[in-house]
Amino acid sequence: MSKEVKMICERADAERYHNVYPFKMQPRNALVLSLLCALFLVTTIAGADPVRVRYPEGSVHGYLALRSLDGKLLAAGDLTQTVQHGRLTSRLIYRFEDGSIDEDTAVFTQNGTFRLISDHRIQKGPMFPKPTELTIKAQTGEVTVRYTENGEDKVETTHMDLPDDLSNGILLDVVKNIPAEAEETKISYVAATPKPRLIKLSLKSDGTESFRSAGRVNHAHRFVIHADLGGIMGVIAPMLGKAPADSYAWVSGDEVPAFLRSESPVYLGGPVLRTELVSPVWNRSIPDPAAKSAK
Repeated sequence: MSKEVKMICERADAERYHNVYPFKMQPRNALVLSLLCALFLVTTIAGADPVRVRYPEGSVHGYLALRSLDGKLLAAGDLTQTVQHGRLTSRLIYRFEDGSIDEDTAVFTQNGTFRLISDHRIQKGPMFPKPTELTIKAQTGEVTVRYTENGEDKVETTHMDLPDDLSNGILLDVVKNIPAEAEETKISYVAATPKPRLIKLSLKSDGTESFRSAGRVNHAHRFVIHADLGGIMGVIAPMLGKAPADSYAWVSGDEVPAFLRSESPVYLGGPVLRTELVSPVWNRSIPDPAAKSAK
């Protein structure tokens, strides 16, 4: 049990047994909270099986745009993925208009199932209320979070029992391999709040949509991704209006799936933003460096 949950439960017990109500909580509510805490003591976030690899990943270089839902451009995205000695390294970096950076580097394998080895994510700049650096070593369970709070730099290192279905840094790879007909797929994710917390992501098919590409009509599968905080926090967050917003991902419905776009917050509790693939826009007024050097 985390320290903050333990503190809440201890206060709830005090209210129940000693009739102390520092939170202006009614006796019945204090009793309910105590029962929920008792339930949390015997409830853990169980790990599911890793997602099976249906379409192996390879070398990739893609260009993305991060926008607000009303279409305002916020950041340019650059996605690269390389394969070496059976390990894949995926690096996604967003460079924001205001100078902020969101960089996520994940190392994973795909020997039958997707298995995360490590993930390193850096979020810094005005875009982020609490600049954070999250490092996950999946094989040892070591998780380190560096963050700034009230102008003070802090470091939290903990050892967690990380399940095999951990999806940090590889969520888009995982989504592409989920069958559209699957009723529900649950995977694990470490969220920095800013302290590390293991949560569950529930992925469900949410219908299909059509789109045009070079005049041709194509179809995409839409997935809804729901974050379940688990335990007592999963019960309290909706009551306080702080439950994470649902995310969405669109995958092409062709024989070989491809990521098309997503709508999700870039940090827990943040606004929902849209990520889309972008095509190059050629500016013929820019001299070609190769042609110039040839002269």
